[in-house]
Amino acid sequence: MSKLQPVRGTRDICGDDARRFSQVVDIFKSVAGRFGFREIATPLFEFSEVFRRTLGETSDVVSKEMYSFIDRGGDEITLRPEYTAGIARAYLSGGMQQEGVVKLYAYGPMFRYERPQKGRYRQFHQLDVEILGAPEPQADVEIIALGQQLLEEMGLASQATLHLNSLGDPESRQAYRVALVAYFDGNKDTLSKDSLARLSRNPLRILDSKDEGDQKLVANAPVMVDYLNETSRDFITSVKRGLDILGIEYTDNPKLVRGLDYYCHTAFEFITNDLGAQGTVIGGGRYDGLIEQMGGPATAGVGWAAGIERLGMLLSDVPEGPRPVALIPLGEAAEEKALKIASQLRKAGRTVDMAFRGKLKKRLSRANKQNARYAIILGENELAKGQAIIRDLDEGSQREVPLEGLLAALPPES
Repeated sequence: MSKLQPVRGTRDICGDDARRFSQVVDIFKSVAGRFGFREIATPLFEFSEVFRRTLGETSDVVSKEMYSFIDRGGDEITLRPEYTAGIARAYLSGGMQQEGVVKLYAYGPMFRYERPQKGRYRQFHQLDVEILGAPEPQADVEIIALGQQLLEEMGLASQATLHLNSLGDPESRQAYRVALVAYFDGNKDTLSKDSLARLSRNPLRILDSKDEGDQKLVANAPVMVDYLNETSRDFITSVKRGLDILGIEYTDNPKLVRGLDYYCHTAFEFITNDLGAQGTVIGGGRYDGLIEQMGGPATAGVGWAAGIERLGMLLSDVPEGPRPVALIPLGEAAEEKALKIASQLRKAGRTVDMAFRGKLKKRLSRANKQNARYAIILGENELAKGQAIIRDLDEGSQREVPLEGLLAALPPES
């Protein structure tokens, strides 16, 4: 029988990885809460139509990467490949449009069938924030500021650079699209197969191409800033002014684009050089046409997503948290007493690791592996005297204390 292994592109999260994961999520929840966002948890799967409407039938995610299946009721279901579509669906089906401006945050697993690589898995985890119902550029500033503060509180701000671009309003975007198609149409012979297919569907995606030949063409391609109308220029200027007021540095990146038509105005990414080719740790932008495309009323939207695994990889050493107390009962009577002692200590807020079996030496060895600072040893002699031994595992010293005063005698948690 072959060894059981996780499915390719998935992994078990435990040990140091679990601590890093929790650190990222804990900081994120704290920062998002202080910005006035409230938590939402959407289902792991949606009707496939939700993602087809939002991501587009011809997008790589829909055509190549989605995990879709027919359930027993005959419905086509898809494991979520991203958060925004499900949150937009929840906004509509939950009647949130009646609430005015809605600010939501979420975190959890996503699923995409793609080639696993550093920091990217087929089941991966994302942080996500969205502001719905706010067409003002101040919403873009706030959501970028949230990302900046998250990176600061994780100690990663110095490792990431904010890249910024304007996609303009629909009028500007259409003018740019015409210019882009004309440019690439004149260079068809040089385009890669994938970019040639994108030329008629979503030519802006060609600017994202990793093909070396495409990149040479992209270097001389028209840039969006030259096609922005006055409304679009005013919008990105307001965003930049807000970032300047907050002291958030940014780099103009005219090649930063989003391929779908409902994206507009601000597009941004926090990029690091510490993760190789997969350098984006936070990516987002404005999507004022999304809710309308899903069948709802015209509704402004802006948000970002970040990979938890990628952020965790950038973290320096993560504190292990409180060191436990190792409770070592020797004998049946001591085990029964130890159950009550463990319960009392845990209710008092102490972290307790119970050693279930083995001789004293083996249990003390386990306590050291668990990084316990103190061990409480309870044997027949101690029980008879109504006492327990507290051993300092760092110093090697020990003392006897009355059972009734055990909690008070135990030094503070470190």
